[in-house]
Amino acid sequence: MTGLPLIIAFVVAIVLMILLISKLKVHPFLAIMAVSLLLAIVAGIPLTDVKTVDEAGNTVTTQGIPSVIGAGFSGTFTSIGIVIILGAFIGTVLEKTGAALKLADMVIKLVGEKHPQLAIELMGWVVSIPVFCDSGFVILNPIRKALVKRTGVSSVAMTVCLSCGLYISHVFIPPTPGPIAAAQTLGVGDSLLLVIGIGLLCSIFPLIAGLIYAKFIGKKIRSADETGDNGEVVKSYEELKAEFGKLPNGFNALAPLLVPILLMALSSVSSMAKWTGPFADVLAFLGTPIMALAVGTVLAVIQLFSAKKGKDFYTLTNETLKTVGPILFVTAAGGVLGKVISSSDMVNFIKANATTLQTIGIFFPFLLSAILKSAQGSSTVAITTTAGIVAPLLPVLGYTTPVEIALVVMAIGAGAMTVSHANDSYFWVVTNFGEMQPEEGYKTQTLMTLVIGVAAMVEIFILSLIF
Repeated sequence: MTGLPLIIAFVVAIVLMILLISKLKVHPFLAIMAVSLLLAIVAGIPLTDVKTVDEAGNTVTTQGIPSVIGAGFSGTFTSIGIVIILGAFIGTVLEKTGAALKLADMVIKLVGEKHPQLAIELMGWVVSIPVFCDSGFVILNPIRKALVKRTGVSSVAMTVCLSCGLYISHVFIPPTPGPIAAAQTLGVGDSLLLVIGIGLLCSIFPLIAGLIYAKFIGKKIRSADETGDNGEVVKSYEELKAEFGKLPNGFNALAPLLVPILLMALSSVSSMAKWTGPFADVLAFLGTPIMALAVGTVLAVIQLFSAKKGKDFYTLTNETLKTVGPILFVTAAGGVLGKVISSSDMVNFIKANATTLQTIGIFFPFLLSAILKSAQGSSTVAITTTAGIVAPLLPVLGYTTPVEIALVVMAIGAGAMTVSHANDSYFWVVTNFGEMQPEEGYKTQTLMTLVIGVAAMVEIFILSLIF
């Protein structure tokens, strides 16, 4: 199959996948794999490998469906599996040792208590770089409540700011699994430092927009802890920190994140300066994402034992593997879908009719990711699936340089924020811990994610014009 019928089949496949995940509650892994198989059959990919002889007399092998599925699945695991596991483990250790709380403490000292909304937003933004946003909200919510009691600002505004900060870095900045997976799938996995830098830059507009919206909606809605005594005891900031005993010092808290970034930066400098010799080889070795995060993991383990929680090493590792397992498999399934698309005649047809697609440009991955996010709820699934679909289309869209592809990663991330509602577990974390009713959650969490998603896309579009 080729031409317009193949495009229609692709659209039907995406709709079917959305229905399976969102309506029929089929696990994303099974839904994506099933749709990939059906699309491969409809697209006319051979059932088995086919060998032909070209005009030069060379034997050419056309992969059959089993080979295409296997290549898409294994290729994704090869490129990102270890990176995702190590990044998630670092985040788990930072959470369990109180280092994430120490990072938050450092941010509030930098910003000051006169700007509690900005402080809690930046706290969330920093903490969610290594920690999943759901966990980050649970970790920082007691601080939010203590700051509300201490400053008298709107509880709803503080909830929205915290959620906003957590969400932005969750979809933009590695080592969060989504951005890492998208970067690897789109071919800039070896330029992870660039992706981090672009992610930091693309956080500016949504952070500002989220802060403005939080202050606005905080005047319109009051949560349960503002309308009456809910019987809960709000712990002070000092009491909360005391629960961890002695927190790690600032350097130890930063080291598992900062050292990998520095290693990747030095490797990039060495490459650009064209250094040679053993030292350059060592920098190139340690600066690869896998080895840089391995160093970060070692520092995290040292921190774990320094906090006298070495006995939890096995348990934390096991918890991390349980957490990242579904992410890895869903990511690999997204790779299968991308491989099916690239093995079909769809790319050739789109190349022949590229004018329309090019007019959409950077908005194409944003809209596709936003549709998937809104339909099935998971930002990570939206990011990984969209990356798999967009990867073979990058040349058609006209994005070939590392900076341009990094912006495509950001566009996918912006779409993956748009929007969080009832099918998203994070929606319920924010609503419940923020002591709001579901209808209030739609006015706060859902509309906030729409605001920051659009704001992020505006900034990404502007940057795409510059770069």
